[in-house]
Amino acid sequence: MQQGSQRWVWLTAGLVGGLCLSYFWPHEPAMAETADRAAKFGLMTCPVQPGVAGIAPELEAVFVLDYLTGRLQGAVLNPKVAKFTHAYYRNVAADFNVNPNTDASYAMVAGRNQLQAAKVPLSTSVIYVGELASGKVAAYVFPYAEARGVVPPIQLEVADYFSFRQEAKGK
Repeated sequence: MQQGSQRWVWLTAGLVGGLCLSYFWPHEPAMAETADRAAKFGLMTCPVQPGVAGIAPELEAVFVLDYLTGRLQGAVLNPKVAKFTHAYYRNVAADFNVNPNTDASYAMVAGRNQLQAAKVPLSTSVIYVGELASGKVAAYVFPYAEARGVVPPIQLEVADYFSFRQEAKGK
């Protein structure tokens, strides 16, 4: 075999070997949830359904927590029809027993949901909301199933609470 043809054999073998290695190497998905807040509301995104590489994108929801009313609302933008087809809501002020005459201090983040639902499929995210005066964090879950049209608004469910400090006196 000539020197030039040996180079092509090794180049081809290296290319095929690299492609095989990259195919079988464990893939780590890039996660890009976002959250932001202003003085009177917080906004975040979270995935609701996993994507399938190269076939279907990961679907996400956007949630807004109004600090003045304590109302958490969200929606899923359906990429097939370019419309918000799933809506969610919850009065978190009532969950934390917030006095309507005082200013509540909330924080909100998304996490991965691995809970099993018996009746309905849950989204792949859980929403954690903390409230300073009560000293509690609540975990909210919500169902998601693909639908062709607009789904009536669904109330978020509380999975559980935990206290991170004692409740403030007088509030």
